[in-house]
Amino acid sequence: MARRSLVLPLVLIAVAVLAVDQATKVWALGALTPGERTPLLGDLLGLSLVRNSGAALGIASGTTWVFTVAAVVVTVIVLRVARRLGSRGWAVALGLLLGGAVGNLVDRLVREPGVGVGHVIDFIAYADWFVGNVADVAIVVAAGLMMLLGLRGIGLDGTRHTDAPDDAGDAPADDAADDAAADGTAGAAGDTADDAAVCDGAPESTDEAGAGEDAAPAEAADRR
Repeated sequence: MARRSLVLPLVLIAVAVLAVDQATKVWALGALTPGERTPLLGDLLGLSLVRNSGAALGIASGTTWVFTVAAVVVTVIVLRVARRLGSRGWAVALGLLLGGAVGNLVDRLVREPGVGVGHVIDFIAYADWFVGNVADVAIVVAAGLMMLLGLRGIGLDGTRHTDAPDDAGDAPADDAADDAAADGTAGAAGDTADDAAVCDGAPESTDEAGAGEDAAPAEAADRR
C-alpha cells in the first residue's frame, strides 16, 4: 500500500481517539462526583472522577509541565515519521498513540489551573491501582501493538527485518546447485569425448589386423 494512503487512516484513528476521549471527559465532569466511586465490575473496574496533575495512569503528579512538553514532542515525532509509513499495523499504532497524546495534551493546555499545567481528567478506576481515561487506554494499546510489530520484525516502512537473512541464506544454496549442475555438464562432456575416442580407434585396430593377415600368405610364397 502506498505510504500516503496510510497517513489518512492514522489521522482518522487519532481524531477518533481524541473525540471519544474529550467527549467522555465532558460526560465524566457532568455525571460523576469527585471522591465517589461507581462500581462497574465489582472492585475490579469502576468510575471515579479524579483531576490528575501527573502523567498517564496517575504517575508523577505535580510535574505537569514536564509531561506537557513530552506530549508535544511525541506529537511532533509521530507526525514526522508518518511520511515513512508502509505498514497498516504501524499506522494503527501511531494513530492510537497520537490520539492519546493529544487527548491528554488538550487537558494540560485548556483546563485549570492554567495553560501548560492543566490537570488531566481521569475517571476509569482499575481496582485500587490507578485511575485513567480513554487517552491512556489508547496509549497502552499503541505500546502493546508496537511491541508486537517489533517482535514480528515489521519495520515502520512495512519491510520485514527477517527477509534479508533468508535471502542471504538462500544464495549459497543456489550457488551450490549451479556449481553441481556445471560439474555434471562437464562430466557428461568428458564421458562423451572418451566414447568418441574409443569409437575412432576401433577401425584402425581392425585395419592393422587385416594387414597382418594379408602379409602372412605373401611370406609363405616367398619361402617356396
